[in-house]
Amino acid sequence: MTTEPTLPEGECDKKSAGFSAWLEPRLPVGRFLSESFGRFPMPRSANGLWTVGAMLTAVLVLMLLSGLVLAMNYTATAADAFASVEAIERRLPSGWLLRSMHMAGASLFLGALYVHLFRGLYYGSYKQPREMVWLFGVLLLTMTMVAAFAGYVLPWGQMSYWGADIAGKAIASIPAIGPYLERVFLGGDSPGSNTLHHLFVLHFLMALAIPVVVAVHVVTVHIAGSGNPSGIDPDPKGTLPFQPYFAIRDACGVAVFAILLVTAMFFLPDLLTEAENYRPANPLHTPTHIEPEWYFLPFFGILQAIPFKFGGLVASIGAVVVLFFVPWLDTSPVRSVRQRPFWRIAMFALVAAFILLGYAGKQHMDGPWLLIARCATLYYFLHFLVLMPLLSRHEKTALKDAS
Repeated sequence: MTTEPTLPEGECDKKSAGFSAWLEPRLPVGRFLSESFGRFPMPRSANGLWTVGAMLTAVLVLMLLSGLVLAMNYTATAADAFASVEAIERRLPSGWLLRSMHMAGASLFLGALYVHLFRGLYYGSYKQPREMVWLFGVLLLTMTMVAAFAGYVLPWGQMSYWGADIAGKAIASIPAIGPYLERVFLGGDSPGSNTLHHLFVLHFLMALAIPVVVAVHVVTVHIAGSGNPSGIDPDPKGTLPFQPYFAIRDACGVAVFAILLVTAMFFLPDLLTEAENYRPANPLHTPTHIEPEWYFLPFFGILQAIPFKFGGLVASIGAVVVLFFVPWLDTSPVRSVRQRPFWRIAMFALVAAFILLGYAGKQHMDGPWLLIARCATLYYFLHFLVLMPLLSRHEKTALKDAS
């Protein structure tokens, strides 16, 4: 039996060093990574919430790879979509695993994105000079929500079909042009093959665009610098290089995230999708309770809380749009809530309102949940449009007096 000749270890190192020496003047990948990530200064006070960005990056790669394989085996027609998904799970080698990873990844990605957004709000990471960091982050949230909705419809189960139908009726409520936009969205008078084709293309387009926005978001972070819990930019002595200190922390965060992903996939599969969606779409049978995935429930709660459809549509979209204006609504010179006790209370109230809206959406406004949803919706918008500018002015005075 013969074996292939191998180079000594020293010779391999020389060849690797020689290739690096040839590549760097032409494509300085090593220098770019070292300057942008290895030596990037991070504040010593950055806590565990600063690892969520690494978690999001890891799960995004997982989503792109699994989604690419799923797209190769999916058929975007009303007659064959459900059957193609069944074939992926039953006939494609490890297809069931890929689809479970994709669904669990979508849920955890949105959950981590909400935590990432909360961290930015809580510690004032949207303030000068980080406005562009915040804007691209909110844009990423918007694009991810669009991709998630399109992906939710693609399996063409019962909840997928009626979710598309509800979205179409909400669009139709827009005065004057609503019915026309509904036909454009659905590709006809009701959800069908054209709807699936539109959403499949949209889902794939978002999958291509989201990594670009993530890259721009990371670039803006490196230009403006990373925020920190204190809200005060540290001097050079108060920073540490990203590598190895924060790289190790991010690796641990990604490992924890992987454990959560595996747990959701294998032990809590019912949290990933509604059982009703394992039945093929039937336009003649409306499910008893139509509801979106958990990450859309707060916005679904806002939609239901408003007594007329167009108002609900405007409010649910406005709940995201208002986030784009946060850097200009909050004019306080103090960034972190650590120095803003009233704003800290308001932030926890915002979280409570968001959770209550989600639970009210799941309860379909039965009993007292309609009143709770309306109160939570009112507070959500008061938080950004009234409390944020008012407390900003109040804290300016308090800060001036304190000095």
